Amino acid sequence: MSKKRKYISHKNDLKLMEIGRLILRFMNANASKIYNYKQISDGIEYKNPRQRELVIQALHKLQGSEKIKEVEKGKYIVNMKIAGTLTGIIDFNQSGNAYVNVEGMENDVFIHAKNVKDALQGDKVLIITYHYKGKKLEGSVLEVLERTRTEFVGTFQKVAHKDFGFVVCDKKSINTDIFIPKDKFNNVEDGDKVIVKMTEWKPGDKNPEGEILQVLGAPGEHETEIHSILAEYGLPYEFPPEVEADADKIDRSITDDEVAKRWDMRDICTFTIDPKDAKDFDDALSMRKLENGNWEIGVHIADVSHYVVPGTILDDEAYKRATSVYLVDRVVPMLPEVLSNDVCSLRPNEDKYTFSAVFELNDEAEIQKQWFGRTVIHSDRRFTYEEAQERIETGEGDLAEEINTLDKLAKIMRNERIRKGAITFDRSEVRFNLDENNEPIGVYFKISKDSNHLIEEFMLLANKKVSEFVSLTKKREITNNTFIYRVHDDPDPAKLEALRDFVSTFGYKMDLANTKKVAESLNKLLHDVKGKGEENMIETLAMRSMSKAVYSTEPIGHYGLGFEYYSHFTSPIRRYPDLLAHRLLQHYLDGGKSPAKPELEEKAKHCSAMERLAADAERDSIKYMQVKFMEKHLGETFTGVISGVAEFGFWVEIPENGAEGLIKLRDLVDDSYTYDAKTHAVYGNRHGNRYQLGDQVQIKVVKANLIQKQLDFKVVN
Repeated sequence: MSKKRKYISHKNDLKLMEIGRLILRFMNANASKIYNYKQISDGIEYKNPRQRELVIQALHKLQGSEKIKEVEKGKYIVNMKIAGTLTGIIDFNQSGNAYVNVEGMENDVFIHAKNVKDALQGDKVLIITYHYKGKKLEGSVLEVLERTRTEFVGTFQKVAHKDFGFVVCDKKSINTDIFIPKDKFNNVEDGDKVIVKMTEWKPGDKNPEGEILQVLGAPGEHETEIHSILAEYGLPYEFPPEVEADADKIDRSITDDEVAKRWDMRDICTFTIDPKDAKDFDDALSMRKLENGNWEIGVHIADVSHYVVPGTILDDEAYKRATSVYLVDRVVPMLPEVLSNDVCSLRPNEDKYTFSAVFELNDEAEIQKQWFGRTVIHSDRRFTYEEAQERIETGEGDLAEEINTLDKLAKIMRNERIRKGAITFDRSEVRFNLDENNEPIGVYFKISKDSNHLIEEFMLLANKKVSEFVSLTKKREITNNTFIYRVHDDPDPAKLEALRDFVSTFGYKMDLANTKKVAESLNKLLHDVKGKGEENMIETLAMRSMSKAVYSTEPIGHYGLGFEYYSHFTSPIRRYPDLLAHRLLQHYLDGGKSPAKPELEEKAKHCSAMERLAADAERDSIKYMQVKFMEKHLGETFTGVISGVAEFGFWVEIPENGAEGLIKLRDLVDDSYTYDAKTHAVYGNRHGNRYQLGDQVQIKVVKANLIQKQLDFKVVN
């Protein structure tokens, strides 16, 4: 009998260990939250009395091993101070090694490639940490708590004379090949680029198993690679037929009944200023001089909320996408083209429904009055930025007086913003001249001029004032109304200190005494490096010291702009948060009560995540086009600037075209090199040669890999 009792006890222990793992996985999803045993039982779906008894026993075991702690009777929280175990998001680099970002920790935890277990890019993981050789903090993945994705892009390779194959994935997102059995080939041919779904990864198996979802085409072909970029980030490149059909049914007529509900501004001088290749015109400006000598400036935004109604498949699709994606050779719109380029677009010589912010400004650009509401407008003229710039520079051409008046007011507003602490990052953006086959035949840089700043200032004004209107009373008391804000947290002090120490080696000074001094120092630094060899490097490091702007229901302010309250209101054709802002503003104008925050906060997080994916896809499309452009320059020598340094090599950027290539340390045969993170440099151990961020180097283009979107350079002495 004693043997049987021992066996039952051992079996029970195993059961409690398994329940303990489920509990930890559930609690780690929100490690800062306190749970009672009923919430934990429900969370792991142990709901009957016998199961709940087991949960209580498992909780006692976890408490005994200090994995959780009881903060008050019957209430538990994850013990974050347990030696060595942490939860975070894993991020792989090109070498297959990874770093885990743990909330609240200043530095990411390094994970060697052999210790990543079955974790994939972006997964939430449980890790155990230790000090490697007593020095550097490292970790090993214990468990994947949450998968971020199961679909990947890669190239199919059939194993000769076998009834299976593998998909070799393009990016660092998955550090092993995916096994494909014959019955999951789905008409794929050897060498095709595909979308593959990972179906399972059995414990102990080297490779996960998957099935081919879609064949994209031959690697290296333009359409294949562009569709691969979109698929890599889970971004769709066409609309479902039912969404297109729904958009086609929209009534686009301007009716007397609807006009009667709006401010009819069709007789006021109105125009748009946009890039020369733009098709979706989100915004227009109107202006007229009032009898008192002040200016009435209307910022008119496409009234997408009139056409895209909550609860429709059109709205569901727009929310799912959350943003338009701007690739080098195309736009993947948030809304079907019938809306984005036609019905909602503020095209010239057409009546359009708009949502407007109308301001009365004096000659000092001070607001005397403001009004928000729905309008109908008629754009008299469509300007490109170049045409508007010509009128600013020459004072000649149609509507030159109006544009110059707006320019004068915009410059006053911009100077005032900077005086109050706004930071003026004004980086040039890489653009390509493409031929009829989308082949890059030239590279140029988009530089912001006065006409760009003119539009920017009036859009900022509308965004800021809409946000303040919802958030503050006329006496500037806080309303606590739920709204969707664009927020930008203060910079990380440690990153600012590192930036200050680094730029001091170039003779630049920074004062970090307070927020105002930091902003002034950053602006002076950005001004002083203009035209210098180190300009791009210091601008890049300064931007890295900043937090990322996101959407939130908590109005913590926008550090970069120097605004206490700020929202996105001016681009609802291409950004879903702007559409949400329109709906909420109208709700408050109609006297509605403040809705609950949690649902909107969920939407804000989704929009922030989709924005990051879109930015990554846009960056990949630029890299792809740069590699394509540089294919024609293999073997040529250029002067470049070191733009990034890592433990396995450094990147060099060619200033005249923005192309960036990698120089691997193992290819530097003159010495063995050591990476120094503090100085952003690698040093030769024998001869003392140094390659540091910002240094000029002569390089030769040795390889252009279209599929990996990677250039390899070689140092030329």
